[in-house]
Amino acid sequence: MKVSFKICALNIIIVTLVAFSVINVLGEDDVRCLQGVKNSLDNPEGELTTWNFASSSVGFICNFVGVSCWNDRENRIINLQLRDMKLSRQVLESLRYCQSLQNLDLSSNSLSGTIPAQICTWVPYLVTLDLSNNDLSGPIPPDLANCTYLNKLILSNNRLSGSIPFEFSGLGRLKQFSVENNDLAGTFPSFFTNLDSASFDGNKGLCGKPLSKCGGLSKKTLAIIIDAGVFGAAFSLLLGFGVWWWYHLRCSERKRKGGYGFGRDYDARIMDFGLAKMTCSDSNESSYVNGDLGEFGYVAPEYSSTMVASLKGDVYGFGVVLLELVTGQKPLDISNAEEGFKGSLVDWVNHLSSSGRSKDAVDKAICGKGHEEEIYQFLKIACNCVIARPKDRWSMCKAYQSLKTIASEHHVLSELDDEFPLIFGKQDYD
Repeated sequence: MKVSFKICALNIIIVTLVAFSVINVLGEDDVRCLQGVKNSLDNPEGELTTWNFASSSVGFICNFVGVSCWNDRENRIINLQLRDMKLSRQVLESLRYCQSLQNLDLSSNSLSGTIPAQICTWVPYLVTLDLSNNDLSGPIPPDLANCTYLNKLILSNNRLSGSIPFEFSGLGRLKQFSVENNDLAGTFPSFFTNLDSASFDGNKGLCGKPLSKCGGLSKKTLAIIIDAGVFGAAFSLLLGFGVWWWYHLRCSERKRKGGYGFGRDYDARIMDFGLAKMTCSDSNESSYVNGDLGEFGYVAPEYSSTMVASLKGDVYGFGVVLLELVTGQKPLDISNAEEGFKGSLVDWVNHLSSSGRSKDAVDKAICGKGHEEEIYQFLKIACNCVIARPKDRWSMCKAYQSLKTIASEHHVLSELDDEFPLIFGKQDYD
């Protein structure tokens, strides 16, 4: 009986000695950790110079600035808070010796470089990690998901790039997370929907609910596309009138010199069509070129065959420009066409339209991004501008008004009525 008691007592003593030895070793590691921190960081304010490692007493590091221990009887660190000390250089590898650390706050300093991917291997029991307001760059390491005890992860106000790792979905204890004001991109993680969306602000490439819709055309981009069409219509009207005026002067000059012309009726009709009366109503389906001259104005092949420039010809050219915008293709080089296809951009779009696949013509870069209705309206306008038969082709005015309607619905139309009063019906008829 006495032997058994002695054996039990001896076992207790051995376990106690082993425990103290382990604690002592861990304490030595924590001292080594802080020595590495002090030696590796630049500290212009000098707070870390007060860390004196000459002592060998138990718990002496617990009195260091920014250091908290589990208790005062052992050198085991639980908190390391070195915020706002103007510390510079990189996050320290010496942290691997602070195995018992639970709260690490290095915020509001000038730390640079990347976040070490091994940080959760070094300090696996982290509950709080705050690296905000530094100069850290590079991606957020997916390995941070190995810090399974994290309740708080603050990485805001740095220069971090890339996406938010999907591995973070495994951080079931995470209650506070912030990456605002970085350079992150990609989709907003669905597993973070219960967090404040303000924690993700300031990342232009980050999208998804509750942020902006992913891949959607921004209002500014949509405005550029629509305004380009509207300005193009305005410019084409002006250009068409300019060509007509030049041609009229040329014909008049030839007529005075005894050259050819189209007759008195045509000249009288043209002279009645003055600059002061150039409105949308003058450029409708009836066009100002009609009667004995027939239906011309198909395209520039049209101009060479008739030697007449017309608004309907300008409409065709404008329609081709619209098709370029909406398809992303060149007029005579169709990269998306089926193998063996030979033809122009207009031929390709007509081919798709006749087979019920007109939507396939839309540039994939702008497809499926939240503005499909407007884009298909844009495509329809373009197709109506390149109808082969000039009589059936839309007028420039109708194209302009249709584009203007789309623009006004999204409040992106510039004040074209004020910029071009001659074209858009605000001229003086006196």
